[in-house]
Amino acid sequence: MADHDYVGMWVTKDGHIRQELLPNGRYDEARGTKKSAYQGSYTVTGNHIDYIDDTGFTATGDVIDGVLYHEELVLYRER
Repeated sequence: MADHDYVGMWVTKDGHIRQELLPNGRYDEARGTKKSAYQGSYTVTGNHIDYIDDTGFTATGDVIDGVLYHEELVLYRER
């Protein structure tokens, strides 16, 4: 899983939502002051990301021009 370029921290412009894509195919998402609000696994196919959280909820995202569009969220790579 670590052989793609999307591993790392992604954040909304206001910093309220922080989603870390881990090299082991897991993710950890913080919302506001709630650390680990959502956790689960993800897979990458090209520029598309499929998520499944630990409760079974699924979501998708696409990275376009270095920006992650994850459902209604727009996240930017934290450098």
